[in-house]
Amino acid sequence: MIASEKGTAPANILAIELAIDIGGMPILVRTASPEFARILENRYGEFVSADARHNPSEAPGFELDVELMPPGLINQNEDLRVRLEAGRWVMERGDFRAEWDTERRRGWVRQTANPYSIDAVLRILHSLILAGQGGFLVHAASAICDGRAYLFSGVSGAGKTTMTRLAPADITLLTDEISYLRPSADGYAAFGTPFAGELAKAGENCTAPVSALFFLEKGTENRVDELSSAEAVRRLMRNILFFAEDRGLVEKLFATACDFVARVPIRRLTFYPDARVWDQVRNFQRVPEHA
Repeated sequence: MIASEKGTAPANILAIELAIDIGGMPILVRTASPEFARILENRYGEFVSADARHNPSEAPGFELDVELMPPGLINQNEDLRVRLEAGRWVMERGDFRAEWDTERRRGWVRQTANPYSIDAVLRILHSLILAGQGGFLVHAASAICDGRAYLFSGVSGAGKTTMTRLAPADITLLTDEISYLRPSADGYAAFGTPFAGELAKAGENCTAPVSALFFLEKGTENRVDELSSAEAVRRLMRNILFFAEDRGLVEKLFATACDFVARVPIRRLTFYPDARVWDQVRNFQRVPEHA
């Protein structure tokens, strides 16, 4: 079990600490429950970092206390709401309530002992953190091929999981569901995530520079077409994950989407589901860049 017993839980008792490292931004999660700690380790696997807890120079800059609640105290029918109140983000859904102090980089969550609630909280937290840093989460599968990351985005059923299933055996899966993107010196970098889709398989905890993003459409042939910058931004904004009721951060995300489209090739990929589509992916640069 990769865990250390130190720190203080919300109830002021000895806590177990786990650093969950996604996108190179580890969040130190504290729980008083050894059983829940094991659930987190099983859920996040190689995304649970031991070094970040024990090396002060690599200590997580974000902390989250988890308090477990009996199932009967949770209203499962409430929809998700994320709002800013008195300088803190408040996150509520039927299965959890959480608060996050952006300035102190600390927060807490009350939930039942299941991995799905904390999974939702982590997605929300990373979307908020990334929005302020010029990055974002997007509904897209992504994989590393020949040292570069390729992203495949689209509505449900467009073929994100299919593209990962058709990929050559030597690719590295980053995710089949939610791609994690941050700006880099020469464009943007994609990171693996544990947020799985139909494959029910976590991505690899690694990173690579983004080579291109493809918006998927199913068809009777495999072909790559250019998109105008305006159309690329519109499609990208529709697929970015963001949960907060905050106009300022939405405006930041729009600026980030414009920057991403200006720095990363965006294409429309029409494909028939056979492995030859990856030849189009690898050779996409033969098609002129989007206008």
